[in-house]
Amino acid sequence: MTIQAKRPPRRSASRARALPDLRFVATGALAIGVALLGVAALAQDGDEKTVTSHGYSYFGNLDYPADYTHFDFVNPEAPKGGELVIGATGTFDSLNPYSRKGRPGTLTTVMYDQLIESVEDSVGQYYCILCESIEYPESRDWVIFHMREDAKFWDGTPVTAEDVVYSHKLFITQGLPSYAQAVGRMVTSAEALDTYTVKFTFDPDLTKRSRIETVGSTPVFSKAWFEADPENRRLDEPRLEVALGSGPYRLDTYEVNRNIVYTRDPDYWGKDLPYNAGRYNYDSIRVEYFADQTASFEAFKAGTYTFKVEGDPKQWATAYNFPKVDEGVVKLEEIPDGSPPNPTGFVFNLAKPQLQDKRVREAIALAYNFEWSNESLLYGLYSPRSSFVEGTPVEAKDVPKGAELDFLKTLGDIVPADMLEEPVRVMHSSDPARLPDRGNLRAASRLLSAAGWEVGDDGIRRNEAGETLKVNMLIPTNIEPSVEAMHESFVRNLVQIGVDAKFERIDPSQYTLRRRERDYDMLYSSRYGAFLSTGGGLTQMYGSREAEFSLFNPAGLASPLVDAIIAASFDAETQADTDAALMALDRALRYEFFVIPTGYIADYWVAYYDMYEHPEEIPPYGLGYLSFWWVNPEKEAALKAEGQLD
Repeated sequence: MTIQAKRPPRRSASRARALPDLRFVATGALAIGVALLGVAALAQDGDEKTVTSHGYSYFGNLDYPADYTHFDFVNPEAPKGGELVIGATGTFDSLNPYSRKGRPGTLTTVMYDQLIESVEDSVGQYYCILCESIEYPESRDWVIFHMREDAKFWDGTPVTAEDVVYSHKLFITQGLPSYAQAVGRMVTSAEALDTYTVKFTFDPDLTKRSRIETVGSTPVFSKAWFEADPENRRLDEPRLEVALGSGPYRLDTYEVNRNIVYTRDPDYWGKDLPYNAGRYNYDSIRVEYFADQTASFEAFKAGTYTFKVEGDPKQWATAYNFPKVDEGVVKLEEIPDGSPPNPTGFVFNLAKPQLQDKRVREAIALAYNFEWSNESLLYGLYSPRSSFVEGTPVEAKDVPKGAELDFLKTLGDIVPADMLEEPVRVMHSSDPARLPDRGNLRAASRLLSAAGWEVGDDGIRRNEAGETLKVNMLIPTNIEPSVEAMHESFVRNLVQIGVDAKFERIDPSQYTLRRRERDYDMLYSSRYGAFLSTGGGLTQMYGSREAEFSLFNPAGLASPLVDAIIAASFDAETQADTDAALMALDRALRYEFFVIPTGYIADYWVAYYDMYEHPEEIPPYGLGYLSFWWVNPEKEAALKAEGQLD
């Protein structure tokens, strides 16, 4: 079976799923017409109203009422049982996902609950998990979480307010520096009011955006477990001992660099919560590790693992023609992804002296031929991307006008005149028939010469000091072959214009270390995220304060212009004002030009052994195969009887 190559449609998503764990990108919610009075009780707190609710969103809209029994997109009658087996490439040396050291094992975050959790059919809406209600004033200067008294850790001890406070302080003192500094400034106190009531107080002079969802989305650990061995049980150190959690899955077994097995806790305290109805259906989840993508794909064909989300266009277009597909044993689906695409691309390390001149970055970008790569390497399955919020209502277009122009004018002289007068930067076009687009390469050469990088007799460009224009790109050995081929073709064009360019293949553990230390000139990265509302997460990705060390800002972008726009966006009180600020942010990020966009895929590509099933309608902002898919026991038994599984 060969899948016909097609160009995916342009996205029209007006919302995006919230990002998990510690990125805390405030994707926000666009107004969808649900009144606050329908979901929350209001009380007077002096002159200020206090909201008490079963969940939280900044604009007050919650799609599901307090008495909801399950989400619309799940199958609440989904059978429990069976095993999900997925593949991973590379290595792991830690089961602690919250340290910047080491390589954590896949899915290690599934073992921990949070006070609140986002939902896959909306943006910026959070519903209670460890808490049963949330209380906060209109100012968002504080929040109180009223916790569920039946919440338990795996050892049967209760999850208390002290555990929440301890976990918060652990992330402040031992967590990722970008998170610790941002949240440490935002939260002035965290206190247990009683055994099951916890209060966070916020600095009133800082933005009230993303306050409540940030502290509410922090994983909760057992204080007693950490304090029993504080020297060896640290959040900032890799370890193979798993912290005591309260989540639906717990570690069963592992073999370093070979596999990890998680089993569903039959006594999970939260299994009957409305939020969890139809979720966590597998008895076990197994992760099998392989050295590279080739070995991984062969193992999938053999049945060593049974569910694969494909990310390689060449493989999707040409490799899924093996007998098990033709016989219907392996099923293929293309499922729409409603989120705005991640701004993936070749990221410049702005700390490198040779890359600080924007003309140099523009010249290097002109050597990348997206159209040729898409047609020759990616089977035409990618769509071009220029924006950080491609296809959404806050994508910047043409020249600033209307509310966006008015917003930019309020910022004064920090906004460059040419950004106000010229159309927003869009990705250049290239000849799809020839890798070296001669017109683009000539333009690139002129830019490099103007920037002081002249070609010598050996064909290499040097500056006045005699230094060559070096560009070293890092890739891990387990990267998709099509992405490696993109690097190879890019380097070939760069060499043609005199750049001393190469790409370096290194093992995944070394790649992780060098990525964290920013020991590279350029890096193919998906660390930056799209945004549909404002909040503190924007500063972790795009702000100057954490630019030197944030893992979510691989370029090290530190732009006063971007800082000013983000800061002003925090003061927006309406959705229209927020949208104008975010449109300006998209324009400014493209103006600063620190990522060469590489396009995007509109759909999830999934291949799985025909025993997995999912709800008829997949929600727009989450594939959910780890959460609300399930195993059909009759189909599983038939596959095993036929010997189709390894």
